[in-house]
Amino acid sequence: MYAFSKAVNSIHSEDVKKLMKQASGKNLISFAGGMPNNDLFPVEQIDEIYNSLPEDIKKLCFQYGPTSGYPPLVNSLQSYLENKGVAVGDNKILITTGSLQAISIITQEFVNEGDIILTENPCFVGALTVFETAGAEIHSIPIDKDGIDIKALKNKIASLDRKPKFLYVTPNYHNPAGIIYTPERKRELLEVLSGTGIILVEDDAYSDLYFDQAEKHLTRSMKSFGVQDVEIIYTGSFSKILGPGFRLGFMLSSEEIFDKAETVKQALDACTSNFMQIIANEFLTRNKLEPYLKFLRNEYSDRKNLLQKHLKTYMPPEITWNEPKGGFYTWLKLPSHVRSTDIFKESVARGVVFVTGRTFDPASKKDDRLRLSFSNMPKDQIEKGVKILSEAIKHVLQNSKMVIS
Repeated sequence: MYAFSKAVNSIHSEDVKKLMKQASGKNLISFAGGMPNNDLFPVEQIDEIYNSLPEDIKKLCFQYGPTSGYPPLVNSLQSYLENKGVAVGDNKILITTGSLQAISIITQEFVNEGDIILTENPCFVGALTVFETAGAEIHSIPIDKDGIDIKALKNKIASLDRKPKFLYVTPNYHNPAGIIYTPERKRELLEVLSGTGIILVEDDAYSDLYFDQAEKHLTRSMKSFGVQDVEIIYTGSFSKILGPGFRLGFMLSSEEIFDKAETVKQALDACTSNFMQIIANEFLTRNKLEPYLKFLRNEYSDRKNLLQKHLKTYMPPEITWNEPKGGFYTWLKLPSHVRSTDIFKESVARGVVFVTGRTFDPASKKDDRLRLSFSNMPKDQIEKGVKILSEAIKHVLQNSKMVIS
């Protein structure tokens, strides 16, 4: 099992490297980058914050900090989470160097080589790389437009000869599928896990990026449901709402899990950047976050609407998708006999990149989907990019029909 896991790991690790290169390609129109556009960052607000800091706080920016996090930021995050409906209560917050480090810490805390982890299929490729590097045995559960397939999850748990260490999910504006779990599906998921001893890792990087205020309630975290017999570790990130370069995330867990996680964090990097924590704390405490989020929601909604408009105009009828209600991604479904890797080769040759479906399959096999990210796209390039992509898809579809005939 370990040899198999390492072999798969090399595939996903290479996918991540390629993805980062594609996302920053200078001469390509890129739907690949799951990140904000550089022109959207709050540069002026950050300049103002830093320049107005007292001299002693500026000096503190350059110093080591507590492993658990800069105390004022921990307090600000507690208020931020409680305003979102996540009752911190007896739980504790650990500041991490991006939410991916939180996932890595959780994995190191609970997973030994050969242990079972459950994930969605598709699944965030960064998390897959962490799980595979740990030598985990990954079992994936399909999702539909409403969330994880409950029947398939029940069947999977019943079929296993060992208890999985945890189930990893991204319920709000899923990466890559773009869906949001319905409240009913979230409750059903908690009911399935109730009493099993399987930990739920709820990765929530996108819930602030809803497009319609009337649908904000759909982003409510499962950590806030108050279920007593399901251990939930909640992770979040500033990467999508301030900037990936902050490398700032957090995890919220029971005190027992926190204590062990803090020890793992200490061994990894001692502490997250004090500089970034101080700036983020000031951004929160000076009430700059919500106005900035409103700006981002409008910008991403505009980009999503443009992408939807042009997909409807140019895509062949064989291609289908669900319109996202928030986040960064649209997940296109191809005919079963067409591979997204074939479309990728044709599309890159024409000047457009995206991320193939197999990148997000834990087994690196299922390849009838492709992910388009609209968050990083300049608005004036979206139509051109969709036209080129649709031409590449039509070319591959035509060739596949000729082969079949």
